[in-house]
Amino acid sequence: MAVNLDPDLLSILVCPKCRSEFRVDDEANELVCTNAACALAYPVRDDIPVLLIDEARETKEAETTR
Repeated sequence: MAVNLDPDLLSILVCPKCRSEFRVDDEANELVCTNAACALAYPVRDDIPVLLIDEARETKEAETTR
């Protein structure tokens, strides 16, 4: 299932934890923070990004930087 977000919306969304931009992970249906030190992945449910830190998961990129 691909993430279906308006490109204009995606361009203004930032990670709530570190304020970095996102990259789209279509396979996992998530928005992933581009900051390697943070690298939290936020779910997208029914084409709505859930930008709550408590709902995010750590990615492998974040785990390897610690």
